[in-house]
Amino acid sequence: MSSAFEVRGGNRLKGEIIPQGAKNEALQIISAVMLTAEKVTIHNIPDIVDVNLLIELLGDAGVKVNRISRDKCEFQADNIDLVYLQSADFKKKSGRLRGSVMIAGPLLARFGKALIPKPGGDKIGRRRLDTHIIGFEKLGARFIYDADDNYFRLEAPAGGLKGTYMLLDEPSVTGTANIVMAAVLAQGTTTIYNAACEPYLQQLCKMLNSMGARISGVGSNLLTIEGVATLGGCQHSMLPDMIEIGSFIGLAAMTQSELTIKNAGVESLGIIPDKFRSLGIQLEIRGNDIYIPSQESYEIQTFLDGSILTISDHPWPGFTPDLLSIVLVVATQAKGSVMIHQKMFESRLFFVDKLIDMGAQIVLCDPHRAVVIGLGRQHQLRGITMSSPDIRAGVSLLIAALSAEGKSTIQNIDQIDRGYQYIDERLRNLGADIKRI
Repeated sequence: MSSAFEVRGGNRLKGEIIPQGAKNEALQIISAVMLTAEKVTIHNIPDIVDVNLLIELLGDAGVKVNRISRDKCEFQADNIDLVYLQSADFKKKSGRLRGSVMIAGPLLARFGKALIPKPGGDKIGRRRLDTHIIGFEKLGARFIYDADDNYFRLEAPAGGLKGTYMLLDEPSVTGTANIVMAAVLAQGTTTIYNAACEPYLQQLCKMLNSMGARISGVGSNLLTIEGVATLGGCQHSMLPDMIEIGSFIGLAAMTQSELTIKNAGVESLGIIPDKFRSLGIQLEIRGNDIYIPSQESYEIQTFLDGSILTISDHPWPGFTPDLLSIVLVVATQAKGSVMIHQKMFESRLFFVDKLIDMGAQIVLCDPHRAVVIGLGRQHQLRGITMSSPDIRAGVSLLIAALSAEGKSTIQNIDQIDRGYQYIDERLRNLGADIKRI
């Protein structure tokens, strides 16, 4: 029996909260330690299930792991067990973890072979690996699908991977990261056009450059990588998690709370603060902190011609799809209406039926679009029993529950724990009535 959160809503929260390290950066950065035999020290690691599973997997594969504290860890991949990386135990463990696909690029580059499980993870629709595999093939790798055990095998050619030009079919963040990690040790120059340019990927490129890689164009969608023979060790500190920061901004508005988000990595937030401002939420940037005053109400802005606001996801520097669930929930108590258009995943909006059960006014147009008619606090949401379908919807439902009248029970919270560290404890410190049962 997995645990659940029992939440009694209606409390105004107050205080300061520090965001965890970025989950989506962590999976790439920790995989990159496989590219060198030297020691790599990583700071600001989020203490969450997905990241801890990946660290455990690297340890099983022979990486020396020294967890100095929950958020700081030393890695040294000077004695990798390549036999283990083809074993049944590895297949079983890596199949449980979506992020395990990220070690394929480093393994292929350094040892010439890798196994990739068919992806699992969130129930938010298909997640394709085509971008990763086509990229590896362009660098010269052979790709074999093993239907018997549902695995992809990759092998580098005899002389190693060779740099080349490639135009990605989509600016996949994990796909770009995996190809970059393979290309840093390839012979010659690799050019990747339509590359993802999210802050996580910029962080990975900065880390690789500090290890001796030669990557230029960082932050743009055109990356040029001059291959080098070996990489050295480094120290790297992760950005704060922008999805958590967005979640806390939304939480403050929904619960009429006064919150300060400390050390928010403001320079790397891109368009996120402005999207929340377009919902009428006041927030002040104070140095590297974000201050959200307690607001009685907030009103969704319209476009300049008076038409209804649409918020949609788009590759960076557009708005991240991971925050659309949060924006949708926060809009339920705003004044005014907004169309939420989730382009990337086909079942990320399916959690809105739970919000409708709580009393929200939402029209689900199709799997990608929902119109939210804000209640403007005329009616409070009411607490219900519900289940969390994916990480982001889970936290959105948690925010709804904290603002609702009465008791809510959120089941399947393993999904929330995969992405948010000690979330119940941290919210209790702000005055939330939440317990794990």
